[in-house]
Amino acid sequence: MNEIKKIVLTGGPCAGKTTALVRVIEHFSSLGYKVFTIPEVPTLFTQAGMNYLTKNQGFFYEGEKATLEIQLALEDKFLRMAQECTKPCLIVCDRGAMDISAYMTPDIWSNITRAVGTTTPELRERYDAVLHLVSAADGAEQYYTTANNAQRYEQMNEEGLRIARGLDKKVIKAWTGHPHLRVINNHDDFDCKMNRVIMEISNVLGLPQPIVEERKYIVELTGELPEDCIQSEITQTYLQGEPGTEIRLRKRGWGQKQVYVHTTKKKTSENEELVTERQISLSLYEMMLSLADPQRCTIHKQRHSFIWKGQYFEVDIYQGCLEGLVILETKGIAEGEPVKFPPFLRVIKDVTGNEDYYNYTLALKH
Repeated sequence: MNEIKKIVLTGGPCAGKTTALVRVIEHFSSLGYKVFTIPEVPTLFTQAGMNYLTKNQGFFYEGEKATLEIQLALEDKFLRMAQECTKPCLIVCDRGAMDISAYMTPDIWSNITRAVGTTTPELRERYDAVLHLVSAADGAEQYYTTANNAQRYEQMNEEGLRIARGLDKKVIKAWTGHPHLRVINNHDDFDCKMNRVIMEISNVLGLPQPIVEERKYIVELTGELPEDCIQSEITQTYLQGEPGTEIRLRKRGWGQKQVYVHTTKKKTSENEELVTERQISLSLYEMMLSLADPQRCTIHKQRHSFIWKGQYFEVDIYQGCLEGLVILETKGIAEGEPVKFPPFLRVIKDVTGNEDYYNYTLALKH
C-alpha cells in the first residue's frame, strides 16, 4: 500500500492557513506526492446558512453535530481515494475534528461525540500531525484582517482581536495531547512562517531536514506563569542504539491523559538529520524501557507551554537528578528575529547550540 499521511492545518483567525495550503500543494506536488486538501467544513456550513452564534440551542447542537459528521465523512472518503493512488499521498485538512470542540462547552461536545459514536482521544488519533498557525491577532496585529474571509466573526478592532486571541488558545488546548502538535509562530517575515510549515510536514513525511537549533536559555522564574499556559509532565528515557543515533522514549501527561512516543534522530550529513517519531502503546513503552541506556538517567520535567506576543515558548522545570534547572526554549523564531522575552522570566545564560544542555547530554550519569 502507498504511504498516506494526514495532517491538520489549524490556528486562530487570520493565521495564514489559506496561503499555507497553496504553498503545501505546490511544494509537495513537485516532490511527487498526490496532495488532497479537505476544505474548512464550518465555513461551508456558514455559507450554506448555519449560524454558529445562534441562541437557539437545539439548532446549534444539530449544526455542530452535522459539522463533525461531515468533517469525518469527508476525511474518510478522501482516505479511501488515497488508498487507490499509486503515488505517496498527503491529505491536508483545513482544520480538523477537534477544532469544532473549541467553540462549545465540554458538556455539549461530550454529547455530540457520544451521538456520533466517537471520543476525543479517537478524534485526535485520526491525524499524523497537527500544525497550529498562531493568529495574527497575537503579535502581528498590523497584518490582522477580515478581508479574506467574509464569514469571520472576529472583527478588526480591540474587542475582535481579544476574541481572536482567546480562540487561538482554545484551539491549541483542544489539540493538546496530540503527540505531534506543533505551534507555528508569527514572524516579521511571513515567508518564515510558511517555511516552518513546509519543514514540519517534511519531518512527518520522513524527509531529511536541515538541522535547526531552537533558541535555548537557562532562566529564573521571577513571577507567575500565565494562567492559560498548558502544563504537562514529561518523563524521558534514552535507549541504547548504534553510534550517531539518538533513540528516545517519552511519556507525556496532561492530567489523566498520557501519550507515549518513540523518537529516533539520525544525522544523514553534517547539516541534515532524519527524525522519525511514532506514538506507541503503554505495553510497548513498558517493554522498551528494558532497553534503557545504563549510562543515562531518566529525565523528569514539568513543561509549561504558552504564546507570548505571537511567539511560542516552552519552560521546562527539571526535577530529580536535575532539580533546580529551568530552561526556556523558543519554537520557530527566525535567525536575526528578536526574542520577546516575557517579563516573568530572567535570562541567566544563552545556551543555544551548546551540546552540554541537550537533554541527551544532561541525562549522562556523572
